[in-house]
Amino acid sequence: MLGLCNFCKSYGFWGEGDGDKTELVLQVHPPVTLDTSRMGDEVVVIKNGTRLCGSGGCLGTASIVQDKSYFEVKIQREGTWGVGLSSGTLDVNKIPFGNDKLSWVLREDGKIYHNSEAIGNLPEVPRESDVLGLAYDHVEISFHLNGKPLNASVRGPKGGAVFPAFFVDKDAILDVFFSNFQFVPPSGFSRIMYEQTIL
Repeated sequence: MLGLCNFCKSYGFWGEGDGDKTELVLQVHPPVTLDTSRMGDEVVVIKNGTRLCGSGGCLGTASIVQDKSYFEVKIQREGTWGVGLSSGTLDVNKIPFGNDKLSWVLREDGKIYHNSEAIGNLPEVPRESDVLGLAYDHVEISFHLNGKPLNASVRGPKGGAVFPAFFVDKDAILDVFFSNFQFVPPSGFSRIMYEQTIL
């Protein structure tokens, strides 16, 4: 707390005893969820923004700003699905993701797609009830299956806003965990956090 006080004083947020005090306000954000303002026309988001079903894509409500972020996806029901990262300008009605330069997506076949090419694959294909963990350090995306590292990673997006991205089709259902993880994240990685704004 002392460090925050010294920071506030040094940047003029807090006056020195003359009654001249400037208030420091941190903007509080709701939890990260699936973004119902950036989802496909035939997508259904339920369970307080954590379950994706129907047909189409959806992005997370927060871009990834910290150095090491992590989120999980449980395959609640098999079908056609994908999970990964994308820019915020991705067309959420155009699936499957991974067929453009804006998305890096693991699909139900265990392959990771970008720009219509398979750029990597998992040693194990995820199945119903499996939990996928995605760790991103602004260079690589690495994948975990039921808490176990898969030693499979690909180079991810560079620069600009990057969002968690998901799509479903043909009866697939995905449950997304942006916190309260099923498994412990890799060392140094944590949940996606909103960029903090000082007013």
